[in-house]
Amino acid sequence: MAGGQARRMGGGDKGRLPLAAGYSLMQSVIDRLGPQCDALVLSANGPPARFADMGLPVLGDDIGAGPLAGVLAGLDYAAVHGFSQVLSVAADTPFFPRDLAQRLGAAPAIATSGGAAHPVFGLWPVGVAQDLRAALGAGRLRMIGFADQVGARRVDFAVDPFDPFFNINTPADLAVAQQAFSAGCAL
Repeated sequence: MAGGQARRMGGGDKGRLPLAAGYSLMQSVIDRLGPQCDALVLSANGPPARFADMGLPVLGDDIGAGPLAGVLAGLDYAAVHGFSQVLSVAADTPFFPRDLAQRLGAAPAIATSGGAAHPVFGLWPVGVAQDLRAALGAGRLRMIGFADQVGARRVDFAVDPFDPFFNINTPADLAVAQQAFSAGCAL
């Protein structure tokens, strides 16, 4: 999911920010996610051409209702293309586990770490699309609420030596991520 507005970062596509010279947050996400999935797509509203260099389909959503709408777009794409589930991740979280899909196991499931839930990092069966469409239609936009509604298991991940779900929201966060990446502690 690469559709956030990045207000605290001055706007734009956070996933395009550099983790290292010539290596963006989104490239880290793609490198980690690619081996875990049969296909990759980006969920982002706005002009899809801005991601043409990524070589991935770009899914907008008809609702513009945040991450849940992105999950729904992914579920609809998966259904049309014969996939049974969707693994969702955020483009501003470059250090999520390289075995996320394996550890989440059977869908539905979401990641947790350090006592916090990270429902954007979830495994969703295509069969929940209608429930999600109904939830969005009723104005229920919280991912954790939907995860609970569909009985998503919570799978905990260690935060030592680095929280794998650390996400970039501010310039200071970006500096921490760049330092962690250059030190190899979040690889």
